Amino acid sequence: MARAPAIPEPNNHKELSARIQRRGPCADAAMPISAPSSDSSSSSGSGARVWVLHGLALGAAAAAAAAAYLYRWPSGFRSRAVGIIPARFASTRFEGKPLVHILGKPTIQRTWERVMLASSLDHVVVATNDERIAECCRGFGANVIMTSESCKNGSERCCEALKKLEKHYDIVVNIQGDEPLIEPEIIDGVVMLLQRAPDAVFSTAVTSLKPEDAFDTNRVKCVVDNKGYAIYFSRGLIPFNKSGNVNPKYPYLLHLGIAGFDSKFLKIYPELPPTPLQMEEDLEQLKVLENGYRMKVIKVDHDAHGVDAPEDVEKIEALMRARNSVENEEKVSALHCYRHRIGVRLLVVLFHFLNGMIPS
Repeated sequence: MARAPAIPEPNNHKELSARIQRRGPCADAAMPISAPSSDSSSSSGSGARVWVLHGLALGAAAAAAAAAYLYRWPSGFRSRAVGIIPARFASTRFEGKPLVHILGKPTIQRTWERVMLASSLDHVVVATNDERIAECCRGFGANVIMTSESCKNGSERCCEALKKLEKHYDIVVNIQGDEPLIEPEIIDGVVMLLQRAPDAVFSTAVTSLKPEDAFDTNRVKCVVDNKGYAIYFSRGLIPFNKSGNVNPKYPYLLHLGIAGFDSKFLKIYPELPPTPLQMEEDLEQLKVLENGYRMKVIKVDHDAHGVDAPEDVEKIEALMRARNSVENEEKVSALHCYRHRIGVRLLVVLFHFLNGMIPS
């Protein structure tokens, strides 16, 4: 039975953030050069010393620049990231949802297109055990890795897919295949968390919980400490006050369907024993916390809309239509502004042209 290794003490994240910035040449590399003596007998010697000092200064600057390049990341920095979208056909709540169309495209394609916009990912793959999903994904250009039927959840499917990848990756981002409106900036934020928190092996994202979702068990809630580390996740409302009612003044948090893993941790994750809280809540992330590992959380402004049930499809389509309408209005407005500027410029050119033709 695998045991959770000792977790290092959290580092000063401001120091880490400063360390990972590209460092320039050392300020003290440039050495002061004395002005040559007025004594003509020593002028040649002074000139030689000046050239020597110039050479030493340039050499020191070059060495500093080379060191800054070679050591711009701290030891053990997690640089390379892969996005894995686990997808299965046999969902208990909504069978076949990866292939259900949303405004003319399969849900899995909508999700994949959003994930491909993330700037932090070096590679993106779909991991599935279903040939129907695989064929669909290959049809719109996605890379597919076939996984076994024995995977119990998305994390185990990601772990199997990671082992089949040819290249090494430091971070694995598990993006659920039923998130067609996932923001690429959220993916980038989850990657950044693991890069800046070396004591964490898992990262995720939360957003504000809507009051109407407070008692929806499909909406997972989260509480964090004052340093941004997860304390607990639940399908019930947390924290839960003694009145039993939603406190309109409390900033409840909703967990989003995305998880970042340290790749070394992901490889041992399936070997960790199931935990009582994980099984009671049916939440994978609780196994991470209950086994003693640390999890970093980023809060984002996101209108969460995953496909959890058939009725969610219509809601997402309505939201996408509204967004497309706003985007089209913005494009039309920008086009009108562009045409107006071009028109004004043409009038100015025409005025100067005609003005030049009129004799004085």
